[in-house]
Amino acid sequence: MKKELYNGKAKSLFATEDPKQLIMEFRDDTSAFDGVKVKQLSRKGMVNNYFNAFIMQKIQKTGVKTHFIERISETESLVRHLDMIPVECVVRNITAGSICKRLGIEEGLTLEQPTFEFFLKNDPLHDPMINEYHIRSFGWATEQDVKEMQTLTFQVNDILKPLFLDAGMLLVDYKLEFGRADGVMYLGDEFTPDGCRIWDKETREKLDKDRFRKDMGDVVESYEVAAKRLGVEIESN
Repeated sequence: MKKELYNGKAKSLFATEDPKQLIMEFRDDTSAFDGVKVKQLSRKGMVNNYFNAFIMQKIQKTGVKTHFIERISETESLVRHLDMIPVECVVRNITAGSICKRLGIEEGLTLEQPTFEFFLKNDPLHDPMINEYHIRSFGWATEQDVKEMQTLTFQVNDILKPLFLDAGMLLVDYKLEFGRADGVMYLGDEFTPDGCRIWDKETREKLDKDRFRKDMGDVVESYEVAAKRLGVEIESN
């Protein structure tokens, strides 16, 4: 029986015989508003696992290091064991979500240049927005970590924004998490429609977790639409 090390809102991490590697399982659980709204959506874990594997491999091919090693089943991937930094890095290319509420801005404005924001990973506090001074002052990461996370997050944007655009989609915003192993910074966690906003380029139809947040229906089906457009091959047994 696998030893579970972590059980999050939609993923679980398990130990392997190699202490430097973990098994990351994508579950069908779906949550919003820091776990207030929860539901099981059939096939979601499988779709996200394939989606994440595809994106991580695309990112790796450009030289950005990620914790992803290989997909090992429909819902599981082998990943590098990281010492995670408790900070989320958010890039926004188009206005949506919390930035609209905070700044009183309408949804859907294309920004002249992407914005970058830090948030503390803390569900009970609803992941409050922080800045690099907070990060350094409280010892969540070093100054070098901050600079590296910013640089890598924008590199990912330069990789993925045109990838989605070529597939007829807009990469509205996304969050990334980073960690270190043997002193090296790696992109960790996941990149799926759970942690980013994806819109159809022409209609601006939402193809991400906002469909769950806003009770729009066809959540997993929309994830599959985005995956298919990118060329993700989902092989369900």
